[in-house]
Amino acid sequence: MAGDSYDVVVVGGGPAGSTVATLVAMRGHRVLLLEQSAFPRYQIGESLLPSTIHGICRLLGVADEVEAAGFTLKRGGTFRWGRNPAPWQFSFAMSPRLPEPMSTAFQVERQRFDEILLRNATRNGVEVREGCQVREVVESGGRVRGVRYRDGAGDQTVFAEYVVDASGNTSRIHRSTGERVHSDFFRNLAVFGYFAGGARLPEPNAGNIFCAAFDAGWLWYIPLRDDLTSVGAVVSPEHKALIQGDPKTAWLDLVAACPEVAEKLDGVPLATEPPYDQVRVRKDYSYWKKAFHRPGMVLVGDAACFVDPVLSSGVHLATYGALLAARSINACLGGEVDEQRSFREFENRYRSEYALFYRFLISFYEMHSDESSYFWTAKKLTNVDESETAAFAELVGGLASRDYGVVSAAVDLDRAVGALATADDRHNPLFDAQVVGDTFREGKNLQEEALFGNVRDAGEGELPVAKDGLGWTAG
Repeated sequence: MAGDSYDVVVVGGGPAGSTVATLVAMRGHRVLLLEQSAFPRYQIGESLLPSTIHGICRLLGVADEVEAAGFTLKRGGTFRWGRNPAPWQFSFAMSPRLPEPMSTAFQVERQRFDEILLRNATRNGVEVREGCQVREVVESGGRVRGVRYRDGAGDQTVFAEYVVDASGNTSRIHRSTGERVHSDFFRNLAVFGYFAGGARLPEPNAGNIFCAAFDAGWLWYIPLRDDLTSVGAVVSPEHKALIQGDPKTAWLDLVAACPEVAEKLDGVPLATEPPYDQVRVRKDYSYWKKAFHRPGMVLVGDAACFVDPVLSSGVHLATYGALLAARSINACLGGEVDEQRSFREFENRYRSEYALFYRFLISFYEMHSDESSYFWTAKKLTNVDESETAAFAELVGGLASRDYGVVSAAVDLDRAVGALATADDRHNPLFDAQVVGDTFREGKNLQEEALFGNVRDAGEGELPVAKDGLGWTAG
């Protein structure tokens, strides 16, 4: 079979692709990354979590470069959500072992952030080819052996021991591992654009993301720069007609319908600098794959799964999945762990992390108890379609929508939010809620691993992590 050969071919140069490519190359393996666009390129998803900044970026060796880029500092989130009409704060200060600045993140312009990660991959030995559209995988003997792609010179074929699909929700090759399963709970639409400025929250929370729920859905408000604010509206399916006619008018009407956001933008013009001069629409459906891998191929990032963005978990899930994939690939290429066991570890850990955010989000939406709101009426937990229940129970670890533990978690979270009004600055009641602690625990583990070099002990049935954090060991 004619064509170049590598240890790993990564499809997609976003955070997931750059992360897995770099971490595999750091073990000395030959890696090719194929990216369809020419960087820098626009991407949505500007609000990051601390685990990405202080965990993954430090493992990649770009933490200092990201910090020096001048992105807006983010200490947490501010929400007008739930029964309390007053906004409440969500702080990242989770542990005394992770004081500031380790309990902070950034609001980033993704074209700048993503390019930092991609160029870092090149510095670590990854061969990066931009302007390459991957069209299909090459298979033989029930295994993926490579990919076919098109560049400026025409059709090309490249072979590898492993192919990583990190090409996002529009992936052309994800179906080779099976179909996506879409959540019946989260089938929303997002319409978003940018303003040339806007009011900021009082210090020290001026860089927080602000999210406000209203009858048709919820709005995000992300301060990217003093002169640039990302504003998006997420609406439920029954309100999609608002967007389908004239997205820009619908977007502005939705912003105006939310006083907490509208007042921050009073008199502020729309952004005119490319690529922020457009209003865009995206299906905000949550989904997961029936399988995240098959022989010779692994999926990470939005190619594998996507969950509602209210907790800003997209880049975290993408880069965490990429780290897990890199560990499995490195363990196999190095002969430390057999392929079946290694990728079962990847699948179990990745699916578990996705499930925790999904559980949190159901709890988060359930605590919004205004009967007129779509958060309450769109899909009550106890009325979710039975097939959804069965699929979710099978695919993401038994978090069935009729699980009264989820309802209890919503009550627990609601109580914690109510306690914020009387809490002092040294204690955040949110982290007394078990669903919050469970969801963010792995992110804290990543930060501690990157900062202190102490990889946590393997849990029961888990593979131990190698001392360098880049692979598994047989134990």
